[in-house]
Amino acid sequence: MSDQTAKPTLSIKPKKPETDSSHDLIVSKSIPLTTRSGFEFHVRPVASADKEALAEFFRHVTRDDLRFRFLSPIPEVGDEMLSYLVDVDHDHKEDFLAFDIDDKTIIASAMIGANEDKSVAEVAIVVHADYKHRGMSWTFLEYVANEARRSGIKKLQSIESRENHAAIELEREMGFTAKSYPGDATLMLLEFDLSAAAPTG
Repeated sequence: MSDQTAKPTLSIKPKKPETDSSHDLIVSKSIPLTTRSGFEFHVRPVASADKEALAEFFRHVTRDDLRFRFLSPIPEVGDEMLSYLVDVDHDHKEDFLAFDIDDKTIIASAMIGANEDKSVAEVAIVVHADYKHRGMSWTFLEYVANEARRSGIKKLQSIESRENHAAIELEREMGFTAKSYPGDATLMLLEFDLSAAAPTG
């Protein structure tokens, strides 16, 4: 799932974080989530102090997943992109981070960004290579979709490479509709109407 550089969104106000001197991340009262397989992880909005941890996270994302996430064969996520990912307004642009239960290891990122009136928002998720196949993507996307709905966003979109069969299948199972992306035969556009029923598993 990818995100465009067009202005993305979310009207979510993060809880005030508490600092933990044992590491550089900001530890907040993150939300615990459990997948259908029983795997537990925590979620919270990104903070500026997460930049180095995000850099480390992207070193553990497969080359294919990097390509699917940014829709470009990039060798690594550079400083400029990392700055973009942590520079959010928690209103029209949000990056949710998923952590292992230690609250230190980032294991997934879900950026969401909406247009000015929040009629449409794009979502882009990428998962740490060692944490795939645990049901995380479904649970994480469901959480993000519900947060987007609560923030007033009407429609969620995901732009996928046609080669990203796993993501396309997952999103279809959740109720996203799929069609060819206008002007690019290598991409698919998946959409979910947040004013309708919530995604269910």
